[in-house]
Amino acid sequence: MSSSRRIADPVRFIRDNTRLQPVSHTPEISLWLADEVTPIWRLTEEELGEMGLPPPFWAFAWAGGQALARWLLDHPDEVTGRRVLDLATGSGLVAIAAMKAGAASVLAADIDPFCAAAVAANAEANGVEIAFTADNLLEAPPPAFDVICAGDVFYEGPMAEAVLAWLKQARAAGTTVLVGDPGRTYFPASGLTRLAEYSVETTRELEDLEVKRTRVWRLDA
Repeated sequence: MSSSRRIADPVRFIRDNTRLQPVSHTPEISLWLADEVTPIWRLTEEELGEMGLPPPFWAFAWAGGQALARWLLDHPDEVTGRRVLDLATGSGLVAIAAMKAGAASVLAADIDPFCAAAVAANAEANGVEIAFTADNLLEAPPPAFDVICAGDVFYEGPMAEAVLAWLKQARAAGTTVLVGDPGRTYFPASGLTRLAEYSVETTRELEDLEVKRTRVWRLDA
């Protein structure tokens, strides 16, 4: 049974189990996030499963997304007036940064349907409008966007291969592809140009270090 069927009011659940707080690397943006003082932080995987809730990746600001969001806010000309897709959006952090940087529109995509509520709540908190889809976009050719953003997508082998192949298709069609990554195991060894590097605060609950050296890349043509 899906999380959306089990939890009658996902937005209420998010607000009851997380806390609205500034993101460490992008304090201009506040998100509903889990931390040591929020209920969802203490739930076990078994308890989440009993609630019908997949792992709540949307409740955390991951390092790759933080770096990519920071870069967009600092380089608004990359997205101003452009149509942007945020792949594997999670909390919607990168999507929100793109809208704040002046994007004409942003579609946030994540196969976890619960992310729809997280993105909606976070967009409202930041005064922006963002569309959402739970469709698995990798199952079809990349849709027409000016810019595709992808943060923290190279954490699993098969997933990384599928995402990279799909992103290469989009790049070949003329789409600008921007990637945020803190040195995940399956990050590609070539074919990208580094745009920036940041030291991003995170938590040992999520990562192997409290500060992750995180880079922003552009996929080469």
